Amino acid sequence: MKQILVISGKGGTGKTFFTGCLAVAILNKVIVDCDVDAANLHLLLHPSIEQSFEFFGGKKAFIDKEKCTLCGACREVCQFEAINDDFQVDTISCEGCTICSYVCPASAIVLYEALSGHYFISQTEYGKMVHARLGIAQESSGKLVAKLREIAKEIAETTKADHIILDGPPGIGCPVMASMTGVDLAIAITEPTVSGLHDVKRVIDLARHFKVDLKVIINKYDLNPEMSQHITTHLDKEGVEVIGVIPFSEEILKSVKAGIPYLKFSRGSLARKIEQLIFKILEEIT
Repeated sequence: MKQILVISGKGGTGKTFFTGCLAVAILNKVIVDCDVDAANLHLLLHPSIEQSFEFFGGKKAFIDKEKCTLCGACREVCQFEAINDDFQVDTISCEGCTICSYVCPASAIVLYEALSGHYFISQTEYGKMVHARLGIAQESSGKLVAKLREIAKEIAETTKADHIILDGPPGIGCPVMASMTGVDLAIAITEPTVSGLHDVKRVIDLARHFKVDLKVIINKYDLNPEMSQHITTHLDKEGVEVIGVIPFSEEILKSVKAGIPYLKFSRGSLARKIEQLIFKILEEIT
């Protein structure tokens, strides 16, 4: 079983579009949407939820009014101003840091496991999909990503899947790290801009830290050919291969608006080129 992760240093580069292409082109796989903070792969793959689970990713403080002496020690130490004048805890502001429970002389504050979101096992036209929805202002996204990957691996082992395809979160934060550890190949989607180069540099550093093989695809490369060449030259010096380029296409935009993976939406010349790029990627990990 090989794990392929699609990432980007920032949002809006075409990461999910390309993951949708992988979902169509690669057979016998499990699909994971690791972007739990702002999941959108479901908009292309339209999963039918088979199982739903609650995710408890953190703790929240609760003040027992019967024990509370109104001394105010908790309010003094709370850095998030989560405890109001009536000594009630605002669960949105509370970060579950536990310091209030330590300073309370009456032991009136307890920490309870808070419902942070839900995760799902679904069926799509393109295979099993594991995805999640993190609640508003909830954290522990890295922990949730790790849970999704654990479930996907179990499904892949049970069904004898050949691949796990991971649609990673943007950026280089905790959920990206949880998505990247242990994968066989990471594909960074970038764009021909100064910020695109800056962000792919950060992704390269992260991949090197985790000792993960990284390839780069420049999306919409023809909007700025000079910058595309500059990125390619820089990455060549870094020893990172630009494995392919994808031109700007109104047809791709139409497929996204229609909520259909591009390789199913079109059978034109660009679709065939993207298929060839995917076959090249598969050769890299065999």
